[in-house]
Amino acid sequence: MMEIMIRLEDVTYSYNRQPLIHGMDLTFEKGKITTIVGPNGCGKSTVIKLSSRLLHPDKGKVFLENKEIGVMKRKEFARSVSVLLQSSHIPDMAVEDAVMSGRYPHQTPISFSSAEDKRLTEYAMEMTYCQSLRSKNMRQLSGGERQRVFLAMVLAQDTPVMILDEPTTYLDINVSYEIMELINSLNRKLGKTIVLVLHDLNLALNYSDRLAVMENGKVVAYEEASDHRVHRCISDIFKVDIRRLTEKGKSYYYSFKL
Repeated sequence: MMEIMIRLEDVTYSYNRQPLIHGMDLTFEKGKITTIVGPNGCGKSTVIKLSSRLLHPDKGKVFLENKEIGVMKRKEFARSVSVLLQSSHIPDMAVEDAVMSGRYPHQTPISFSSAEDKRLTEYAMEMTYCQSLRSKNMRQLSGGERQRVFLAMVLAQDTPVMILDEPTTYLDINVSYEIMELINSLNRKLGKTIVLVLHDLNLALNYSDRLAVMENGKVVAYEEASDHRVHRCISDIFKVDIRRLTEKGKSYYYSFKL
């Protein structure tokens, strides 16, 4: 039976009195990678922020499992959900310290880093291949290196849910695939529930369990990534053709402009 981790129930949200999200019902399944795609301005990042308590609905509710997130304490929520936004601030600190900062929900204002904090920081750097960067300043890193460190920060937070807004933005194609392989590994090896927004349709098609396609503030298709119905919807919105390629016994999807 499908287990739901996050649920948006009849959610409406407006910005400057202009409706962006209209009576949305949407669920994110436990242990799956769910990707939200859609044209610019359709409300993808707004859904991400509503799901992570950064925005509050004008109407409706958002639940984490069976608990409304609006009534949860900040650290309580942060022990369950970690968030990486597209415009994350680049801290002026060493990589190891930045990754350690992901442990904040598990610490008190007067506590020092525990052995568990240090273990999980090291583990997060190992999983994201950041160990060789530990002494470098965050502002000295390349875009791909920095994204790996940001992923290490949310991994060190040790939450069952990771919400990622455009984790491959501004990265070269090869680095984008490297980041998505890493995200896929966190899901498959650690069972993380991952919700993300992607612009790259090829990445979305090949690395997602489910796709939520948005248009004008609404989800117009929500199916498994291999489902022809979601492919048809993407084709209609983006004016692309989606093909399936089988190579060495594995299937891949790719899209191209009509």
